[in-house]
Amino acid sequence: MIELRSDNTAGVAPEILAAVQAANTGSALAYGGDDLTAHLHEVVHEVFDHPTARVFPVTSGTAANSLSISASTPPWGAVLCHGSAHIITAEGGATSLLGGGAVMQGVPGDHALIDPGHLRTALESVRWGDPHESQPSVLSLTLPSDFGTIYQPDEIAALSAIARERGLRVHLDGARLANAVAALGCAPADVTWRAGVDVVSLGATKNGALSAEAIIVFDDRIADELVYRTKRSGHVTSKMRFQSAQVTAYLTDGLWLRLASTSNLRMAELAAGLEPLASYGVRLAERVDVNMAFVELPEPAIDALVDDGLLFYRMSPTSIRLVTSWQTTADEVAEATQRFRASVGAPA
Repeated sequence: MIELRSDNTAGVAPEILAAVQAANTGSALAYGGDDLTAHLHEVVHEVFDHPTARVFPVTSGTAANSLSISASTPPWGAVLCHGSAHIITAEGGATSLLGGGAVMQGVPGDHALIDPGHLRTALESVRWGDPHESQPSVLSLTLPSDFGTIYQPDEIAALSAIARERGLRVHLDGARLANAVAALGCAPADVTWRAGVDVVSLGATKNGALSAEAIIVFDDRIADELVYRTKRSGHVTSKMRFQSAQVTAYLTDGLWLRLASTSNLRMAELAAGLEPLASYGVRLAERVDVNMAFVELPEPAIDALVDDGLLFYRMSPTSIRLVTSWQTTADEVAEATQRFRASVGAPA
């Protein structure tokens, strides 16, 4: 079997397991009152180059998204995001639940990225001040998008500026933020607070952590709300030091970017191996910016790949999603490429 279903299927990075083990000595205050959680704030200040950023460890990306957005919008608010965004398609309405009823509204754009013109049109069409209509209060961007594409820092800044004109706060769903930062070669601050982002859902589980995510906040008003919202929703965990130790190890000495660079590289290798198969009906349906690829190919070829032990998500009868992880090896990519060639009858 070759695992290409999701980076969620990968194990825990050795450095992060070591951090959990190191935290498993003696005793510590519960509910985030421990020294490891205090140190995590210092690490976040340094990595994101922001002296007052606040961090809230949580256990899932769904919690990070729904809680950070709920602290940013009133119940009658609307959250604008791309129609493919995870908060609309894959989180069971969690944002609306924890947001007290806030609605999600899709804004179109090519490559699963919000188009600035469409965003401006959406905001201009709102009946502002009319209680019969949900009032947009948050712009949520996904980096990378759910189709593996990335915004450039100036594109995030431009969208944030449009949102600011109407008083919206800006949330960034960064479930794979490390992959985007590694691909862009920029500083984390360049795609977050410097680009106008108020709150970030920082993913770690997909990139080597063990049920540990974090909300990073650059606006104290949002952070003050989260103090209570995280507790009320059950995400102020008793032994938070084990989450904090993981996120600290993740962000220390660039580990998160090294892990992400590996998964990005493996996908780049796989995409390069698939491109020559275009004449056999194999086509990359979207550009490959990080560690995700969406591939269209003949239905019999997909069936053959399944029989041959390649693990992936089938999106339709003739399309699949492939995701590499920090654990994916070059040998696995080479073997997967050969299986693709065999599935369509291309020479080895």
